Amino acid sequence: MGVRHDCRHYSTRTTGGGVVQRCRLGVNEEMPFACPDGCVFFELRSIADAGWQRFDDAGSGGQG
Repeated sequence: MGVRHDCRHYSTRTTGGGVVQRCRLGVNEEMPFACPDGCVFFELRSIADAGWQRFDDAGSGGQG
């Protein structure tokens, strides 16, 4: 399975070495980073309409 960007436990951070992905609960597969199939900890990320964009609404890599 790929990465569930819409999970509230998924987090990214940009550092000098690149983008770091992590699961706040630590249940991800390490190399390559991936969410487990049928993760029982999945919770849909909720985003208020305060100028934020969901990944699927962001288009072709634009900043939101």
